[in-house]
Amino acid sequence: MTRKFFVCGNWKMNGSKKSIGELIQTLNTAKLDPNVEVVCAAPAIYLELTRSKLDPKFSVAAQNCYIVPSGGFTGEISPAMIKDCGMDWVILGHSTRRHIFGESNEFIGQKIAHAQENDLGVIVCIGETREEKEKGITDQVIFAQMKAIADNVKDWNKVVLAYEAGWAIGTGNAASPQHVQQIHAKVREWLKNNVSEAVANSVRIIYGGSVRGDTCRELAAQKDIDGFIVGKGSLKPEFVDIVNAKA
Repeated sequence: MTRKFFVCGNWKMNGSKKSIGELIQTLNTAKLDPNVEVVCAAPAIYLELTRSKLDPKFSVAAQNCYIVPSGGFTGEISPAMIKDCGMDWVILGHSTRRHIFGESNEFIGQKIAHAQENDLGVIVCIGETREEKEKGITDQVIFAQMKAIADNVKDWNKVVLAYEAGWAIGTGNAASPQHVQQIHAKVREWLKNNVSEAVANSVRIIYGGSVRGDTCRELAAQKDIDGFIVGKGSLKPEFVDIVNAKA
């Protein structure tokens, strides 16, 4: 099965009206592979600005959401609000949310369920920390994350899985293509055994962790790497090279 290549630029807590406007101009005028689905995840305060200026061929994602439609939850945004402002996707379970803000597998699962109830596509992050990798428990960690995801997904057509090598994020050094391919293959096998072969074959599994313009092509050539979630690199002109990794 051919899976459409998917690249998400996660701007994290970066940008200003000026810098985001310049970035959007770069993207709108860039020559990009038309066979790639591109999503830009802007900070919440800039979501509407981004959607209004970005070419409609790009989708826009929120970087997080809460588990209820509205209420006394200061600082949170709901999937209903995200949809109301014209966004199509939300990132959930990012390593930042897991390890800095203490979000559990169960809580992330609740977010997935509520986002899907509101017809949002979800980019769900999984992955191990350096400590977990050194202890040799990567598989156990990722499979536990996958179970919480699978228990809450109703429509796998609107799910993209993002493997983040937590120990590579922000270092400038991506995990090796061989390591990433091995993890992605294991996730696909888990899906085959625990969800269905059809879902295993169709769901896109993308990679995140210091993806750069000069390393993306070898990663993109691996059979189970279906795209990237890009942090720092998505704020630079090299994001165009990353989107075009398979061109």
